[in-house]
Amino acid sequence: MPSQARLSRRDMMRLSGLGLVGASCTGWFPQMAAAAAADPGRRRQAILLWMSGGPSQMDTFDMKPGHANGGEFKEIQTKAPGLRFCEHLPQLAEQADRLAVIRSLKTKEGDHERATHLARTGQSPGGVVQYPSIACSVSKELEAPRVALPQYVSVGPPRFAPAAFSPGFLGPRFAPAVVGGDAQPATDGGEGFAELKLDNLSPQPGVDPERQARRMELWNTMQQGFLGRSAGGAEPQPVHDAHDSLYRQAIELMRGDARTAFDLSQEPAKVRESYGKGRFGQGCLLARRLIERGVPFVEVALGAEGLGWDTHDDIFNQVKGLCGQLDTGWGALMRELGERGLLETTTILWMGEFGRTPTINSMGGRDHWPNGWSCVMAGGGVAGGQAFGKTSAGGEAIEEDPVAIGDVLATFCQAVGVDPTSENVGVGGRPFPIAEGTPIDRLLA
Repeated sequence: MPSQARLSRRDMMRLSGLGLVGASCTGWFPQMAAAAAADPGRRRQAILLWMSGGPSQMDTFDMKPGHANGGEFKEIQTKAPGLRFCEHLPQLAEQADRLAVIRSLKTKEGDHERATHLARTGQSPGGVVQYPSIACSVSKELEAPRVALPQYVSVGPPRFAPAAFSPGFLGPRFAPAVVGGDAQPATDGGEGFAELKLDNLSPQPGVDPERQARRMELWNTMQQGFLGRSAGGAEPQPVHDAHDSLYRQAIELMRGDARTAFDLSQEPAKVRESYGKGRFGQGCLLARRLIERGVPFVEVALGAEGLGWDTHDDIFNQVKGLCGQLDTGWGALMRELGERGLLETTTILWMGEFGRTPTINSMGGRDHWPNGWSCVMAGGGVAGGQAFGKTSAGGEAIEEDPVAIGDVLATFCQAVGVDPTSENVGVGGRPFPIAEGTPIDRLLA
């Protein structure tokens, strides 16, 4: 082993890779180097429910009963007078007084990857600027360093369009902690719940606490020597400090109460069942646990093992199943947040990359449609019980209040308590606002 006097950054990283702290430096650790002080102006926490593939507005929140385009589903009355949803969303219908539906979204991208980038960053892909996702930008503004957990947790994000989920020019510190796990319930004869895992949360197998402590003592010695030598070196000291900070916070996450936040087995089976056994439902339960513990931003994806909402064929069977997962998980999440007094302090955005065509194709499905689709906001800061915008009787055109994606993102920011005109500085010193749009006042409480 090299002597301490000659230990380099590469040596230290190599030793870490051998299990010095039982975790890798890559992945979700970089964003855990938190700022020195909490933001006293933070108003709310945020949850993004991401619907990968593009959900059909015609079969969820903008029904067209009696029209040839309407499809097979019936609509039901919700708790909000005059607001109707799909029959397969009964729990959400009971909480519609806390939901605001935007029915007149119009965007310009019909390709999954390009549309995902546009919906999540507010910018079309291309060019030299690597824009951050809205989740990364908002979690940066809501940063809560006193919370010994990742500032942004993403459950089951899709495996494509990585730039749309990245922190872009904000840097890896603001990347999400990704929770993977099984998409479907387990079939091993156990409780049957989907298993969610946060990589690198536990020490390596076979490493007992005493051995872990010895490794940490060695790492502390190396780190102190390295930081002492590098203070006058070419590499900026903040880089060294951030490296030291993220490791120490990762260790705290492995040791303390923070680790238990991700342990869903602590929840009663009845509660877990109420969210649904699949990954989306269990992800919504995890979101509730993380919000309870002060995590600023949580995202849960549905349809992430590919493009689950991309229903070009057999749409009604597929959407019925997806709505069942959505209604159970989201409904339980809102109910439990409300019971704990957290719904007023948590803003929720439900959205995909585009909608589906009003007309039904020859395969019994609907194709991509950016010309008049829906998203939903809920919870704190949102004036619920309403629909904003209107499409025509058959859904082919927007008749009232067209909305751009920048307006949705700006409204979401405003509801959370983040100024959408706040600027982040990109490479080269150019400032970029968090959202290039106008908040919709009617949707804000």
